[in-house]
Amino acid sequence: MDHAPSSTSDSAPVSMSASAARRLTKILSADAGAALRISVKGGGCSGFQYAFDIEKGRAEDDLVIERDGAVILVDPVSLEYMKGSEVDFVDDLMGQSFKVKNPNAVASCGCGVSFTV
Repeated sequence: MDHAPSSTSDSAPVSMSASAARRLTKILSADAGAALRISVKGGGCSGFQYAFDIEKGRAEDDLVIERDGAVILVDPVSLEYMKGSEVDFVDDLMGQSFKVKNPNAVASCGCGVSFTV
């Protein structure tokens, strides 16, 4: 199975921040072999929305993003909407959450889960 280059590389189609890697490692520590799957689905208040799921299975054509032991999976269709994005973990007054900083999104909702391309 091909693996994406290190998420710290500028050539990675999707990257993961250090804070996202730390949080994901903590979440998945009790579930060996698990990864965070991020997918793009139709819907939400801006047209598309991100879905976040914990999975053990990987498809042959998944993009695998690894950083400091944390693993994120993205399917090829979702990747088309996410190219150039960074997955981050934010802890602020609004709460804790994974956020996708997507340069392709021309608009997004206040929660940051829904977007328009």
